[in-house]
Amino acid sequence: MATQRARSKAPARGHIRTGMGGWTFPPWRGVFYPEGLVQKRELEYASRQVRAIEINGTYYRSPEAATYEKWAAETPEGFIFSVKAPRHIVQTKALSSTGERIGRFLDGAVALGDRLGPLLWQFLPTRKFDADDIAGFLDLLPEKHAGVALRHAVEVRHDSFMDERWLELARERGVATVFTDSPKYPSFADLTGPFVYARLMRSVSSETNGYRAKDLAVWAERAAIWAAGGDPPDLPHVGPAASKAAARDVFVYFISAAKERNPAAAVALDKLTDSA
Repeated sequence: MATQRARSKAPARGHIRTGMGGWTFPPWRGVFYPEGLVQKRELEYASRQVRAIEINGTYYRSPEAATYEKWAAETPEGFIFSVKAPRHIVQTKALSSTGERIGRFLDGAVALGDRLGPLLWQFLPTRKFDADDIAGFLDLLPEKHAGVALRHAVEVRHDSFMDERWLELARERGVATVFTDSPKYPSFADLTGPFVYARLMRSVSSETNGYRAKDLAVWAERAAIWAAGGDPPDLPHVGPAASKAAARDVFVYFISAAKERNPAAAVALDKLTDSA
């Protein structure tokens, strides 16, 4: 009976959160941000229009814990930040040697507390799949740091990662492989972690919402499938599509391309996923 009760309480689907990269971008002023909104209140405003934001500035410089705390305090309950790991870690020749630097980065990031979402580890396009080094690196990514539970997503940008051995390594360690629709990098949607992380990079200036309405509707359908534990069969895969699993949280970020349209794309997709 206890098992039956536990099953009955399992969510039908995970949370779907849509957002964009960063929140400080001059072309958003007067378009996404209201005219006259002071810059220091932009995060406060943005975090009430979308459910998540990917912090990209941390790739270049690791803030102090106090800065993370300030950002968390400006956002509403339930809001989530994804945090991009610093380049001085992910650009290191031997990734498996970066344990101390990873620890220092996490010391700051965990100051976000319950606002902390997935940590994004983005590899360079020149980073080839080296099973031993990659396995050593993944083993450095902890499940918890300073008592805060962590989720890790890895974005690969070299075709050599389109390999069953990468999928196996990531699945063994519960690390999500980032899906991107970028035309420049490998694009495969194999599920390797307990959540989904998608970075959409095809927004265009000629569309008010970045993507055509029918394309956003398709992404809403895919997000709903992911959140319900499914695996959209129309997306490219290296291996077979995964069988139905438990509900998953889904993070969809609009990144790069027509950056001025990305907030509108995130808001539009959020409305669609709410009704899906």
